[in-house]
Amino acid sequence: MKGVATFIISMMAAGAIYAQEVGRNDVLRIIKKVADWQITDYDKKHSRDTNWENGTLFVGMSHWAELAKRTCNDQRYYDWLLKIGKRNHWQPGPRMYHADDITVTQTWLRLSEVFHEPSYAYPTIARLDFLVSHRSSSDLDFRKNHHDLFTRWSWCDALYMAPPAFIKLYTMTGKKKYLNFAHDEFRETVSYLYDKDEHLFFRDSRYFDKLEANGRKVFWGRGNGWVIAGLAEILKLLPEKNSQRKYYLHLFKEMSERLLGLQQEDGYWRASLMDAASYPSPETSATGFIAYGLAYGVRSGILDKNLFLPAVMKGWNAMCRAVSPEGRLGYVQPIGGDPQKVVAEMTQVYGCGAFLSLGYEIYSLL
Repeated sequence: MKGVATFIISMMAAGAIYAQEVGRNDVLRIIKKVADWQITDYDKKHSRDTNWENGTLFVGMSHWAELAKRTCNDQRYYDWLLKIGKRNHWQPGPRMYHADDITVTQTWLRLSEVFHEPSYAYPTIARLDFLVSHRSSSDLDFRKNHHDLFTRWSWCDALYMAPPAFIKLYTMTGKKKYLNFAHDEFRETVSYLYDKDEHLFFRDSRYFDKLEANGRKVFWGRGNGWVIAGLAEILKLLPEKNSQRKYYLHLFKEMSERLLGLQQEDGYWRASLMDAASYPSPETSATGFIAYGLAYGVRSGILDKNLFLPAVMKGWNAMCRAVSPEGRLGYVQPIGGDPQKVVAEMTQVYGCGAFLSLGYEIYSLL
C-alpha cells in the first residue's frame, strides 16, 4: 500500500503545474516526457507491432511526431515510427476483416503522405481494396457468437479502429469507393449500437439489456471515447463540402453535448459513464479519448468554446495528474469491453496514444 500511495502522490506532484494556467512550453514538456517513457518501455518489450493497442499508440505518436518536428525540429519520433513500419513491411494486422487489424494502417498512410513514399501505403491499399470488393454480409449481433462476428464493425471500438483509414485513403486517392464503404458500414453500426435517448453507444449487443448497480444502462467510458475520437479523426479528414460530412457533424455534436455533462468534478470521465459511484477511480483512456474529441471540436469551431473549453482543460489537467515523474501514464483500464475497476499503477500503450493525441490538440488550442 505504501508503494501505491507514493505513486499517487508523485503523480499529483507531476501534474501540479497544470492546476493553474497552462502554457505551450509546459504542454510540450509533458507530452515529450510521456512519449519518451513509452518509447523506452515499448522498445524493451514490444510484441505484435500491428495489433490495435500499438496501432492506437502510433496514431497518438504520429500526432506528436508532427508537433515535435514543427516546433522543435525533432525528427526522432518520426524515425521511431518509420523503423516500426519498415520492420513490418507496412503490413496491416493479420486478420483480413477485423477492424482492430486496420488500426495500424492509419499511421502507415500518414507516413506515406508525410514522406511522399507511395510504397508505405501499398499493403493498406491491397487490404482495403479486398474489403471493399468482398464485403461481409454478417449481422452485428454479438449474442450469437458466430464465426464471422468480427467481419463487420459490430462493436463500438471499431468506429475508431477502421473508418479513419478508409477516409484517409479516399482523401489520398480521390476514390469514392473507400469513402462509401466506410460510410455505409459506419451508419449500420450507429443504427445498431447508438442509444438515441441517451446519445451514447453500447459497446456491443450483449449490453442492450444489462444494468449498472444503480439501475442505469451500461455505457462504457472508453467505448464512447473510441467513438468520439474516431469521429474527430473522420471530421479532420473529410472536406468541408463533402455531402456525407453533415452526418458525422450531427452525431459528433450530439455525443459531445451528452459527454460534457458526464465529466466528473475532478476532470475525469469514469469507466462507467452512468454509474461513477461504482467506479470511483480515474480512468485515463476514457478521459483522454473523450477530451481529445472535445478539444478538436473546440479548435475547429464545431463546438462552442465558452461551453466546452473549460471541460477540455479540466480533462487535460486531470490527465497530467496521472503522469508519474518518469512519464508513465497511470489509471488506464486494461483491455476489456466493459467498465472495470482501475488503480494507479495500471498503464497501457493505448492510454499513452490518447494522451499524445489530446496533447497535440491542447497545444494547438493555446
